[in-house]
Amino acid sequence: MRIISGIYRGRTIEPPRNLRARPTTDFAKENLFNVLNNLIDYEACDVLDLFAGTGSISYEFASRGARSITSVEINPVHYNFIRQTARKLGIEHLYPVKANVFLYLKSCPKQFDLIFSDAPYDLEGSESVIDLVFERDLLRPEGILIFEHSADKEFSTHPCFWQTRSYGSVHFTFFRR
Repeated sequence: MRIISGIYRGRTIEPPRNLRARPTTDFAKENLFNVLNNLIDYEACDVLDLFAGTGSISYEFASRGARSITSVEINPVHYNFIRQTARKLGIEHLYPVKANVFLYLKSCPKQFDLIFSDAPYDLEGSESVIDLVFERDLLRPEGILIFEHSADKEFSTHPCFWQTRSYGSVHFTFFRR
């Protein structure tokens, strides 16, 4: 796994073998950030990374200068890996949180400019994150929610649907208020 762009560009992150996460592919990640480059000002952006896994997406935002990144991950091995990697890279504005994403969203006191959710594709009910984000008003005005999913999910009828981008087997659906 490597960091695609920014101040940590080219850095390789080696997750331990006991990490069971499915990191977003470099191809999909690169294309996603090419889209985001035209949509957001990273330096004025507070990011929430849900189901953070290896932290791959969080490191990309940190590398591009995001103001703050909150990475929520329930698995203690993954959570510790994110903490250690952030410390090793010297990222002071990445805040790992060991928590159940659904409970975290129900009690989150903060709003974000961008929320990224990459739940395990087979996690039943993962799409409820979308409604929780909007019900709890967790996005700032003009904020974006990105939900990564497999091809078998489709969200075009959701009232906050904006667009879907597909890169191989990876699909990103964007939502805005």
